Amino acid sequence: RGQRRRPPPPQSALEKVVAQEGLSLHQLSGKWFLVGMASDCSYLAEHSHQLEATAVTMTVLDGQSLAISTFRKLDRMCWEIRQHYLPAQAPGHFLLKGHRKSSKVDVVVGEADPSSFIILYYQKGRSISVKLYGRTSPVSDAVVDKLEQHVRAVGLSEAVTFYFPTYGFCDSADEFHVLD
Repeated sequence: RGQRRRPPPPQSALEKVVAQEGLSLHQLSGKWFLVGMASDCSYLAEHSHQLEATAVTMTVLDGQSLAISTFRKLDRMCWEIRQHYLPAQAPGHFLLKGHRKSSKVDVVVGEADPSSFIILYYQKGRSISVKLYGRTSPVSDAVVDKLEQHVRAVGLSEAVTFYFPTYGFCDSADEFHVLD
């Protein structure tokens, strides 16, 4: 009984994010285009002139996790990057495990209209980013406005928001250009 209570950990920006309610994972399946992204990661800012058109295919596995294939160019070659989003404790929350324990990423579906757009939050350590995917590329201004609202809500700014090209997508990659 004489244990001292540990102070609660500092609240992460992601804890304030409300996940989209009533979403069925199957509504997320299919093809999406990466429209825009905000991140406090300096890598994005330094390489913003090299952003490549990026398409994503989401597939629902076993009704609760998402297999995500990202298609983009690296050095003018089309690559497929495969990731597996595991279900976390709450609906709309996922866990992306890295090779090291420290490299896990928490993912939250912030807002979605599965017929047109989805906004995902990613948190790795203290770093947070927000991504907007659209069913079409480009998307409407109203959808872009939503991204900007979500970006401000987690304390990021337009200065760290980047938009991706709307042409030059890869549809596939050959078997030698797949990263798991």
